[in-house]
Amino acid sequence: MSDLDQLTQSLARNLKRWRGERGFTLDALATRAGVSRGMIIQIEQARTNPSVGTTVKLADALGVSLATLLDFEQGPQVRVVPESEAVRLWSTEAGSRAMMLIGTDARGPVELWSWTLAPGDAFTSDPHPPGTTELLRVTAGELTLVVDGTPHAVPAGASATFEANVPHSYRNDGTEPTEMIMSVAIPPAR
Repeated sequence: MSDLDQLTQSLARNLKRWRGERGFTLDALATRAGVSRGMIIQIEQARTNPSVGTTVKLADALGVSLATLLDFEQGPQVRVVPESEAVRLWSTEAGSRAMMLIGTDARGPVELWSWTLAPGDAFTSDPHPPGTTELLRVTAGELTLVVDGTPHAVPAGASATFEANVPHSYRNDGTEPTEMIMSVAIPPAR
């Protein structure tokens, strides 16, 4: 199989997969991408090689990178992120921090976070899109999880989950650092 044939087959397979993952009909994707329904059908049936511009429009409409849409891999994918590549997205002078450890776009974005909250510190979050769920596990100290104005004590070793489409915050009301691992699952774009 030539490189072009492999690319055509890969694009067909991945376009179908990501359109299905996002729950988009042919018409919905055509409208979002500004690409004709007929062109999408031809691409999904591996009957055409679209222009780079068309492929970029489709990737953007699906919310995936061009590399993801053209990925040749057919087996299970494993992504290992070294600790040195975790992204610090929030920190305070007191030593609190939030690190996004890893994320994925499969079936809607999912993120894995590592948090440390210094004694007396807090972080407040705006509501996320409807259907967003957070799961967390406190590994040290005690977390005060405030969801829609109601506080919940989550001690070390305990886990919690909640719908995150309301205001919420994480507080350390104790005297020892609070450490937790958190996952955020965001529903796919529709």
